[in-house]
Amino acid sequence: MFCKNCGKEIDDKAAICLYCGVSTSESEKPRQQEATNALAIVGFILSFFIAIAGLVCSIIGYKRAPEFGGKGKGLALAGIIISAISMAITLLYIVILLVMMGSAISSVV
Repeated sequence: MFCKNCGKEIDDKAAICLYCGVSTSESEKPRQQEATNALAIVGFILSFFIAIAGLVCSIIGYKRAPEFGGKGKGLALAGIIISAISMAITLLYIVILLVMMGSAISSVV
């Protein structure tokens, strides 16, 4: 058998290549594709456009991050923060508009 890392001939029963030290059983296994935390990504993107949907997806993605080895936890946290700030700014904007409309109506009457 030949080592898949260095290409040198090694014993068929060898667990490790004597020349480069790479495990022969590990080099023969196909690499598995790592799973990604899609809800964290979706939540982060939605937080810029639809804050409430971004908040919900980001919270779920944050809670599911341990299932993916912690991947996406930072994106989910950023989505939560951006969504919360966006919703707070929108709420403040609505309150300011209502106050301005109230003062405009009272000055007309």
